Amino acid sequence: MTKADKLRAAIERNPKSVSYKDLYALCLQVFGEPRQQGTSHAVFKMPWPGDPRVNIQRGKNGQAKPYQVKQVLAPV
Repeated sequence: MTKADKLRAAIERNPKSVSYKDLYALCLQVFGEPRQQGTSHAVFKMPWPGDPRVNIQRGKNGQAKPYQVKQVLAPV
């Protein structure tokens, strides 16, 4: 099991309590470098037709926003 698989499994087990750092790490491993970073949002381009993107941002207390966790897990 790869590091990305372990991280994804941990996030799937408890999607409401995911740190932004962990979600960002998963996005890096799956989608590559974000096209935008250094602002309040990190925008990742997905490698599928139609140029879809995943946008994540830090929520309260360094947690990832739950709806964004779902958006990341859907294509993964």
